[in-house]
Amino acid sequence: MENSFTNTIAAVSTPRGTGGVALIRISGEEAAAVAGRCFSPKCGKNVGELRARTAYFGDILYQGEVIDDGMLTVFPAPASYTGETVAEICCHGGMLVTARVLEAVFAAGAVPAGPGEFTRRAFVNGKLSLTRAEAVAEILDAKSDAQLKIAAANRRGALADKISAASAALTSLCAAVYARIDYPDEDLGEISDEEFRTRALAVLENLKRLAATYRAGSAIFAGVRTVICGAPNSGKSSLYNLISGEDAAIVTEIAGTTRDVLERDIPLGKVLLHLCDTAGIRETEDTVEKIGVARTVEKLGAAELLFCMFDASKPFDDADAAVCEDISAAPGVKIALLNKCDLACGDFALPEKFAAQFHRILSVSAKEGVGIEALRDCVEDLFIGESIGLDDGAVVTQARSYAALCDGIRYVEDAVAAVGGYGTDLAASDLERAIAILAELDGRSVTAEIVDEIFSHFCVGK
Repeated sequence: MENSFTNTIAAVSTPRGTGGVALIRISGEEAAAVAGRCFSPKCGKNVGELRARTAYFGDILYQGEVIDDGMLTVFPAPASYTGETVAEICCHGGMLVTARVLEAVFAAGAVPAGPGEFTRRAFVNGKLSLTRAEAVAEILDAKSDAQLKIAAANRRGALADKISAASAALTSLCAAVYARIDYPDEDLGEISDEEFRTRALAVLENLKRLAATYRAGSAIFAGVRTVICGAPNSGKSSLYNLISGEDAAIVTEIAGTTRDVLERDIPLGKVLLHLCDTAGIRETEDTVEKIGVARTVEKLGAAELLFCMFDASKPFDDADAAVCEDISAAPGVKIALLNKCDLACGDFALPEKFAAQFHRILSVSAKEGVGIEALRDCVEDLFIGESIGLDDGAVVTQARSYAALCDGIRYVEDAVAAVGGYGTDLAASDLERAIAILAELDGRSVTAEIVDEIFSHFCVGK
């Protein structure tokens, strides 16, 4: 993609609100000139005379009037985040003063930056690959340590390096095949079908291993649609409060207290849960509760993970059996939670015909917090397992990347299948398609529409 950015842009790059300092970032060919019109260094030099990448104290001016004092640092192109000349002004972090400093920068010739425009310019100028740019957004949005570790590793290029290595290996193999076709008189030797197949299969294995990380990456970043279900008074809301870490749901001894679906995103260990607390499943004449039960049934059909609560302080009864029947057709992973284990008297037993549908059965006390660690480990094992290492990254987290990898894998498989019957020259054409897919995956060849979609989700100022 060609660099089409001509304006010098500016935005506040620190969160909105009152704080110690705020940072206004300016990027573009005129960044230093813009800064020079609204910042007067105390050292007496002009902004154009300041040493690069060194912070200078001075006055911030708006229409000739001093509105604050602060620090200015200039990063000349191309040694900056965006690859353009960047100037950063740090001022005091009050909301009004920050707004006034930004107005001063606009009055000096900058224009407002769009969402993610700084990082987009870094991508277009070759400072970041597309997967590394996506990792920047994931760092900003991280809700768990697992997300932060993976995003930081991908920001350093862990995923990009794996993609580049696969692309380079396929390119080398194609080049070897075509060199022998284009220069038959040269003593370049022959690539046998077996050598072609061996080298292609090595790349195929690496691509499959990378694609296999997506299930875990999706669970960690996109999250798992999770529904807490069960009979009334089985402890659903207590579990919801336990996982969320606060009294988000009302808990009483009265059956039918929860009448609507409560939802929030909550990390449970490494896995992000889109957690729903639902109304107890039962027959009722209460109009409002009946609507809540209908919504519960609707959520069950879309759930990827079910926490099915049973009150283990009393014998298994018809209400529990009805819940088991209702979830029998649900497609998600199912975990039976035998709640109130601190009060259990030994009379509860989950019938074998119902127990068979559950992937795990755990004893917990949602009210006392007993068993939450076992539940966390269980969810991590089911959705992550040992498929990834958080420390070295190289985890696929985006659906776009996973789809491209699957396409690339298919083309390499086609090449391996074709080499025996059609020869290496035709098989290499499938490898070319795989190379093109991998180039699009990491942004070396990607449509403007895809880039627009990716950077539209960034915040202004990054």
